[in-house]
Amino acid sequence: MNRTSQAVIFWKQVVLFLLMAQSTISHSQTVKILFDATKAQMSANADWVIDADLNNLGYNAAGNMLTGLGSEANPQGIPTPAQIGITATTPETFWTGGLSAWAVDCVKKGYKVESLPYNDSLTYGNTAHAKDLKNYTVLVICEPNILFTASQKNAIVNFVKNGGGLFIIADHDSSDRNNDGFDSPYIWNNLFTTNTVKTNPFGVTFDLQNFSQTSSNVANLPGDTCLHGPMGNVTKVQFSGGTTMTLNTTDNPTVKGLVYKTGSSSTGTTNVLFARAYYGDGKICAIGDSSPSDDGTGDVNDVLYNGYTGDANGQHQLLLMNATIWLATNHLQATSVQEASSTPSSFELFPNPSGGFFTVRFTSKTTGTAALNITDMYGRTVVAKSIAINENVAFEEAIYLAGKGVYVVSLTTSEGRVVKSMAIK
Repeated sequence: MNRTSQAVIFWKQVVLFLLMAQSTISHSQTVKILFDATKAQMSANADWVIDADLNNLGYNAAGNMLTGLGSEANPQGIPTPAQIGITATTPETFWTGGLSAWAVDCVKKGYKVESLPYNDSLTYGNTAHAKDLKNYTVLVICEPNILFTASQKNAIVNFVKNGGGLFIIADHDSSDRNNDGFDSPYIWNNLFTTNTVKTNPFGVTFDLQNFSQTSSNVANLPGDTCLHGPMGNVTKVQFSGGTTMTLNTTDNPTVKGLVYKTGSSSTGTTNVLFARAYYGDGKICAIGDSSPSDDGTGDVNDVLYNGYTGDANGQHQLLLMNATIWLATNHLQATSVQEASSTPSSFELFPNPSGGFFTVRFTSKTTGTAALNITDMYGRTVVAKSIAINENVAFEEAIYLAGKGVYVVSLTTSEGRVVKSMAIK
């Protein structure tokens, strides 16, 4: 193949990438989020559902949820009233469930939310199943209390591998709510280690702990949109009976801790409270306590607390929604490309396209700190730098990127955020 042909192919790829980026303007309108309710998430004082019109479930000696055995919430597949009635000022009590505030916030972002009822099942690739995971963008599983079957484990892992976003929520050690002998840390770890797709695909293991604390030990990652995203900046997390995670960067090199237990290293792999990772074409977020998602309302027979907006000065709402938005943004859709590029002033990338080496140059109107971040076509961060800047003083940084493709380069200062694309050929 001659150089002319190679150049034509390369620029076709660039054009395709940018067209995909532009398509994200309407991306939020097509995002569907499924909240699982098949794993006894309603048992005892848990009410991890987005809406339930009936309260007629209980659990038998084996821990399975059945009608007629109690007064636990029985969430239907589609929450009511219809979500089309939600506006910017709609309260979370529009629906009845411990996760209704989170779900209402998702709808306010333009997403569609549904539940997977107690008697349904998690599948991937089953065209006869209306609620098959292939029909959804994000799957939320909050504190499962029943073991996943072999096929369900593979379905969940394959969902992520093929581009889905998974929100993993566990609780503290010995938090078995339906008395079947298994709690959520064990159930999640069992999925990670015994699925037949890949052992420990996400690089996460839940520890067997039970503690409460408010931690401000947040990783210094100014470009991370789970911590510093559209909803705001996360500065603390409050655990009310939770557990930590241990990360394995050998099993998954992309796994990263974002919030850590007080006194721990904020760059390490232990004592992690909140983590995120890529796997295949998808992403996961994981947290070791269900309390931050609890909005304090729902099943009147349960003892619920408002951890979503009531604890940590409302930081949980920011964290969970930032993370949901991150999960809902496909790797191949560079939403950053369409953002405003008016500030900081004089932001340049040259040469562009480049053979690998290029220069970032800009002049800021303020003194302080700038965050320079570069992500690849799959949304993975390849460069993250914190830069000291001075008013009206030009700054230059030489960058080398080895892989061919289109990258998104963003610079964030107190003035705002500017984003440009860089093509490496």
